[in-house]
Amino acid sequence: MPRISDRFRGFLPIVVDVETGGFNPKTDALLEIAACILHMDHFGRLKIEETIDAQVEPFKGSRVEPRSLEFTGIDLDDPERCPINEKEALRKIFLPVRKELRKTECKRAVLVGHNPAFDLAFLNAAIERTDYKRNPFHPFSSFDTATLGGLAYGQTVLARAVQAAGIDWNEAEAHSARYDAIKTAELFCNIVNRWKILSGF
Repeated sequence: MPRISDRFRGFLPIVVDVETGGFNPKTDALLEIAACILHMDHFGRLKIEETIDAQVEPFKGSRVEPRSLEFTGIDLDDPERCPINEKEALRKIFLPVRKELRKTECKRAVLVGHNPAFDLAFLNAAIERTDYKRNPFHPFSSFDTATLGGLAYGQTVLARAVQAAGIDWNEAEAHSARYDAIKTAELFCNIVNRWKILSGF
């Protein structure tokens, strides 16, 4: 039976997307985080197993740029928004990831993202701020679906790469962490599975 640990040299790809109050991970608020856990089936194909997300309370003293809220559509005063603090949000994401690491016998999770340096920087900054001790993610390695999308479909913008791959895209739902994580995961699985067919890897 194919094992995901063998496919990625002992690493477990976890798709992550964050929505923030700006571009500076040290000063700007983390507002949403979502993660897709991937599963490898008996044929060696990847698919989404589980999606976890959290709305996050801006940390004390953080900045939230109005333009960022306009872009993401996040309303911090929305009564249906139920944010939790950064440490609780990290725990909500990390516990299922650690469980999957044990299940798959992988040694470390690797963040998969669309231009993942941004997501990883905000994740690492939140880990440092909260002094979170059991971070399952590699601190600097990542898989980039912008690069993979450019290779596979000639498209580096997430919406365009997703559509080029034949995956549905709803612009009205875009820029929420959960939706973007799911679409990034679908794109990543599509490319990895297609490469398996083409190369036999």
